[in-house]
Amino acid sequence: MNLLLFLSIFFIFSGLVAFYITRRLLGMTSLSRLRKLAVAAGIVVIFWISPVTMILRRNGMDNHGINALVWTGYLCLGFLSFIVTFLVIRDVLCLPAAFLNTLKRMLPAQPHGKPDPAIPENPSRRGFLVNSMNYGIMATASLTTGYGVIEAKQVPEVKEVQIAIPALPEEFDGFRIVQVTDLHVSPTIRRPYVEKVVEIVNSLNADIFALTGDLVDGSISQLSHDVAPLKNIQSAQGNFFVTGNHEYYFGVTDWVTHIQRLGFSILLNEFCMIHRGQGSLVLAGVTDYRGGNFLHTHRSDPIKAVAGAPAADVKILLAHQPKSIFDAASAGFDLQISGHTHGGQFYPWNLISM
Repeated sequence: MNLLLFLSIFFIFSGLVAFYITRRLLGMTSLSRLRKLAVAAGIVVIFWISPVTMILRRNGMDNHGINALVWTGYLCLGFLSFIVTFLVIRDVLCLPAAFLNTLKRMLPAQPHGKPDPAIPENPSRRGFLVNSMNYGIMATASLTTGYGVIEAKQVPEVKEVQIAIPALPEEFDGFRIVQVTDLHVSPTIRRPYVEKVVEIVNSLNADIFALTGDLVDGSISQLSHDVAPLKNIQSAQGNFFVTGNHEYYFGVTDWVTHIQRLGFSILLNEFCMIHRGQGSLVLAGVTDYRGGNFLHTHRSDPIKAVAGAPAADVKILLAHQPKSIFDAASAGFDLQISGHTHGGQFYPWNLISM
């Protein structure tokens, strides 16, 4: 029932987006209505490529054709996301002119008034201006999509963040946690990329290494070779993993077992103690914020994660989704380390992504 509801909402959403793009991008072109409907149907199909290929891959289909379809779906969705963003920005910027134009039509005509040169009254001139902007939007969306692909394939950038925790013992001063999140190993992210990540991590001399979920988009049979380099990650006091939402799409229990075999400690609403001299630190991890929707035993619970933990100077939580912060605060954690947002993707979606 939940799946049917999701598919229904997704179909309505994709239809509305297709209508908006077609209306705003092709509304003043000479294309026939039938061709515009074909474009709208194509946009809906693009939206369905990713969930369909995910379902096929979850059921064991993994070949060059499926992988090519995955690439096609991601590229087209990226392109459409830029198209929608640029169209919305343009329409918002044009709202004042549209309002003035509407107001002008509502007011009685002035016999000696002069036409506003800012508002093109010639339909052909207006169509030329609108279509010119639309061509510019499509060209810009193509360039930004290409740039996004190039950036996505680049070696990850290391971002160093110094965090001041008042209660931190001197023994932990300079303690280095290296976090990697949302690798999404899949037909688009393969073993060479993972090897580069491992090389970078090992150059950072981590005290602990934290992998905060969404490691994979595929099954073990499809991706075990690609994630194998993770077993070579080195840290002074251990490598740790917490589940993300994508692990639940491809057999979370099997992946948890497999990641353990790669040398990781799995924190499923659990904690471990880390000591340095007289200082102590509780490192806890929770299952994904919505893990309980897939397995009732995986309901995310920061309070349970530290239940029975001995007194410690500092408590740190690994949680895939930032939304866990509210429960983490109630459980008395000093710091939460999360992923999931992918940096918000790009403006303006970064303003609402969490």
